[in-house]
Formats: sequence, C-alpha cells, structure tokens
Amino acid sequence: MKQLMAEFIGTFWLVLGGCGSAVLAAMFPEAGIGFLGVALAFGLTLVTVSYALGHISGAHFNPAVSLGLWVGGRFSGAQLLPYILSQVFGGLAGATVLYLIASGKAGFDASAGFASNGFGVHSPGGYSLPSVLLAEVILTMVFVMVIMRVTDTAFPAVVGPLVIGLCYTLIHLISIPVDNTSVNPARSTGVAIFAGGIALQQLWVFWLSPLVGGALGGAIYQVLFSPPEELDNP
Repeated sequence: MKQLMAEFIGTFWLVLGGCGSAVLAAMFPEAGIGFLGVALAFGLTLVTVSYALGHISGAHFNPAVSLGLWVGGRFSGAQLLPYILSQVFGGLAGATVLYLIASGKAGFDASAGFASNGFGVHSPGGYSLPSVLLAEVILTMVFVMVIMRVTDTAFPAVVGPLVIGLCYTLIHLISIPVDNTSVNPARSTGVAIFAGGIALQQLWVFWLSPLVGGALGGAIYQVLFSPPEELDNP
C-alpha cells in the first residue's frame, strides 16, 4: 500500500506541477514562462518527487515506465496493474485540483485545451497523427532506457533522479510543439477527462504510443545490457 500511495502522490504532483505550469503560467499576460518554462516545470516536478518518493516505489509515476521496467525484467508483473491504476487515479486527482484552481479565473474554459495532448487540429504546431505516433514511441523508448540505466546498481543512486528529470525536460523541449508531450498515459488521461471533446477522442494515441515505446525501451535495454553468456572452456 505504501508503494501504491507513493505512485498516486507522485503522479498527482507530476500532473499538478507540469500541467499546472502549462495551464496557469505558460501564457500569463506579458510574463508567461513559455515552452521552456513548461519543460523545466515538468522536469523539476519529476526530480523533486523522485528524490522524495523513489525509495518507496521506484518512482515510476507513469504506466509506460512501469510496463517498460516489466518488459526489461526490473519489475514484477503482479504489481503492474496496481501501479498503473494508482498512477491513473493520481493523474486524475492532480488534474482535478488544477481544474479547481484554474476555474477560479473568469472566462476559464477547460475545453480550450487544459494542457491536453493531441494531433492535427489539436496539436500546438499542427502535426499529423504519424508524426505524433513516431515522436511518442521514440521519446518514451529513450526515456525508459535512460531510467533503466541510471537505476542500475552500477550507477550512483544519488544522481539518478536528476538525470531522469533532465531527460524529461529535454523530451518536453522537443515535443511540446508536436503534441504537448505525453510519454505518460496517466498524465494525458487526467487532463483529457476535463478537456473533453477532441482530447478524449484522441486519448487512445497517448496510451498506445507511450506503451509501445516503453515496452521497446525495456526490451532494447535488456538486450544491450544483459550479462554476456559465459563461453565454455575448450
């Protein structure tokens, strides 16, 4: 239960901090933080909550990460569904708090976007479905590989969350214009429920592509870094 609670709280903070920066601060009149600020906010939320809760649950906070770690042999299949459910509910809780805060401003309209992900007319830069699918698969794949590397016992544990957070920031710098950056189905689901409409219609993309990417990342890492087979002596 402590592990599931940690995953819930961590995903809650990720959505509130990251999506909150996009909804409340990105385009603030004359002083918005812009894409760079939003990317940093997502990275900082992941760094802070990973240091705070990583020792309890492993700091997944993302169904694609949990799946990738399972495929890569780092995570128990029996824990996979409970982790994913905790992450989804945590993301929904974070989106709920964000909605309650944002709705205190006159003229607020969640259906205008609410930091939801999308392609085509719902993409910030007008990117197509194939572009979004490719970006999400590749970025999630690399993200999982980085996570698996820096959480390996051979890597200094103290710097792991920092490297992961920097990777997450870079991912957002690349793909916010493409689709508002998902690489996390729980993050996408929470805000899409409040945005409704096209955000919900396109939500399947932000489950399918990160999960595929996460599974690929786990599988590739396992192949690349698995111990070499011992050669039989002649």
